[in-house]
Amino acid sequence: MEALGRCLLLFLLLFSSSFVPRPSAALSAAEAAAIARRQLLALPENGQLPDDFEFDIEIGIRISNPSLHRAYVALQAWKTAIYSDPHNFTANWAGPDVCGYNGIFCSPAPDDPSLNVVAGADLNGADIAGFLPAELGLLTDVALFHINSNRFCGIIPETFSHLKLLHEFDASNNRFVGPFPDVVLGLPSLKYLDLRFNDFEGALPPELFDRDLDAIFLNNNRFGSHIPDNFGNSKASVVVLANNKLGGCIPASIGNMGATLDELVLLNNGLDGCLPPEIGSLGNTTVVDVSWNSLTGVLSKSFDGLTKVEQLDLSHNVFTGVVPAGLCRLPSLANFTFSYNFFKGEADECVPTSTKSDVVFDDTSNCLARRPAQKSGEMCAPVKPSPKPGKPSPKPSPNPTTPSPQQPKTSAPPPPRVVSPSPPPPPPPQPTPSPPPPPQVVNSPPPLQQTGSPMTPAHPPPSPHSESPVTRVHSPPPPPTPVYSPPPPVHAPPPPVPSSPSPVYSPPPPLRSPPPPVYSPPPPPPVSSPPPPVYSPPPPVPSPPPPAYSPPPPPAHSPPPPPVRSPPPPVYSPPPPPPVRSPPPPVYSPPQASSPPPPAVAPHPPTSNSSPPPPPSPDLDFLPPVGGLSYASPPPPLYPGYN
Repeated sequence: MEALGRCLLLFLLLFSSSFVPRPSAALSAAEAAAIARRQLLALPENGQLPDDFEFDIEIGIRISNPSLHRAYVALQAWKTAIYSDPHNFTANWAGPDVCGYNGIFCSPAPDDPSLNVVAGADLNGADIAGFLPAELGLLTDVALFHINSNRFCGIIPETFSHLKLLHEFDASNNRFVGPFPDVVLGLPSLKYLDLRFNDFEGALPPELFDRDLDAIFLNNNRFGSHIPDNFGNSKASVVVLANNKLGGCIPASIGNMGATLDELVLLNNGLDGCLPPEIGSLGNTTVVDVSWNSLTGVLSKSFDGLTKVEQLDLSHNVFTGVVPAGLCRLPSLANFTFSYNFFKGEADECVPTSTKSDVVFDDTSNCLARRPAQKSGEMCAPVKPSPKPGKPSPKPSPNPTTPSPQQPKTSAPPPPRVVSPSPPPPPPPQPTPSPPPPPQVVNSPPPLQQTGSPMTPAHPPPSPHSESPVTRVHSPPPPPTPVYSPPPPVHAPPPPVPSSPSPVYSPPPPLRSPPPPVYSPPPPPPVSSPPPPVYSPPPPVPSPPPPAYSPPPPPAHSPPPPPVRSPPPPVYSPPPPPPVRSPPPPVYSPPQASSPPPPAVAPHPPTSNSSPPPPPSPDLDFLPPVGGLSYASPPPPLYPGYN
């Protein structure tokens, strides 16, 4: 009996395991596209349903309440538009009792308490994949429509314009696409709009900020263009536009929002220009986050008007000047982050070690004297644009003269081989190597810090607005790649380099440009030394002193028929000024045995790696998600008229 009991238990375990729900797989791009196509094929010709559409459909059951009849048609159409329902959330969406469907809530009609109507739909977190059918426009009595944290694709149907009582619309954390859904702008009762964490794109319509909305969540989409100038017309208490690509300036009209605005989050949008002084008019705002942008200038004294601000984040911008004491003495301030900027001074009240311990300050990576963890002196020096190093490249004009003596080319058949290595020249001259003389320029990338600021978040600022994590990877500017120079040296036996001691080559950048001048004379001797030894160029026996070869990079160019090489050198010739090479040629006049090849043991100086140290920008690759707001989609509401 004991054995039988064990077998029965094992059988039950195996049988029940087949019904254990499995986590749903992510929706692939192909599946999302297929769902969107299904929606487009199902949409009416003009996006709207014909009048009395619900009566043209045979439902096979009797529902005397016309509102519930329309709701039944809409919900059945929605169920057929579902591609995946891993948790069987809509399993009971069958039969005439629509008020008993999961996620559907009914309430007495505002105009006739004797009739029940569908007042809300809440499918939050159901992980459903599908699209929104046009028939949802028949839910004319709904006051809330919540579908966040699902996998709905496609667009918001135009038929939503019939939802005249809709008060809250939450379609966040789905896969909706297309331009901003203008249909929501025509909903007269709408107060709460949440479209974050989707793939909407394009410009923000100015009409959005003329609507009487209380909350606007548009973060983590693909919206571009600038913030409309009428931004300040909004009466919203919460505006979150973070993690888009808006760019441009913050409109001065923002000062008009002082009476109503409680939270403003604009982080990581590529914004530039100065913070408008009108921000000081936001006397009721508790959260201001403009971090991870490219904002510049100094902080206005008008910011002392932020009397109720608790969280102020200006980090990862290009602000300069001094952090004023008035800003650090704001009465409600709890956290003030101004790290990763270029501030040169801060009031005593702003120092993190200040006695005002109830406020958290962060002044990391600025240009503050006698403060730890600050930027280097080079980065804090006057701006030295990183592109300037490239200017020396045009100087190569002197080198072109060298190619003329290339006649001996004919004698040496091997040269063709050398031509193959010629590819090294193609790599574009990198600004950093070119300016060997001014090394400080290489490290002077304050601009890099500026451009990179929004790219590589160092540590997520404490923005209290994100509800779901989003990792935006912004790779820092790639470091220069000096790889090109080393390869050629192997084939270049020409000792010409020795004559001119490494002095000229000490700066790796010049490696390529100087060679041409040096080799122009040697070619004649090579005529006599046709032996295949790597390029008849006059490899003098004395040349064996490989010490000079430390800079072999130049030889690489000489072996290849100077005519071919001559063009590339000019590009790197910034250092060619050291035409000191010209004299060396005479030394080579005595071309000698091919012994030089041994020295050609590519001692290619890795020194060519003049890559400057990577810019000291933040290390992490993720962007701080918008902080969670207590404004999350609420449970079924109790609106006036719906008791």
